[in-house]
Amino acid sequence: MNKLTGKISRIQQSGAILLVDAEVDGHNFSAMLIDSAPQQQWLQPGNTIYLVFKETEVSLAKNLSGMISMRNRMKCIVLSIERGELLSKISLQFQQSIIISAITSRSVDMLQLNIGDEVEALVKSNEVSFMKI
Repeated sequence: MNKLTGKISRIQQSGAILLVDAEVDGHNFSAMLIDSAPQQQWLQPGNTIYLVFKETEVSLAKNLSGMISMRNRMKCIVLSIERGELLSKISLQFQQSIIISAITSRSVDMLQLNIGDEVEALVKSNEVSFMKI
């Protein structure tokens, strides 16, 4: 599980759906949360939280240009590639954190990934969760 430390900057709510923005090392992230109970006390603007997301939810792009609906975009450097027959584990440097992406080995080949490459790690807002610190 990937875990980043961030600070909540904004919360929008419509019924039980929350769109929560957080700042991590100068980068903005968003999470779409569903909350059927009253809003948790720790889930307030200004509070420090963990942003968590699965390795399998981290897509990678190389030379990405144009518009895209994924708001959680991290410019990273490829640190290592653990290639499996079907699935590969890619370790990425994002700011002061290590992010892990699990993608198909076919995608590694298609992207022609190498150690030291600059890539963008992308995570949909509905795949990010927040945890209390």
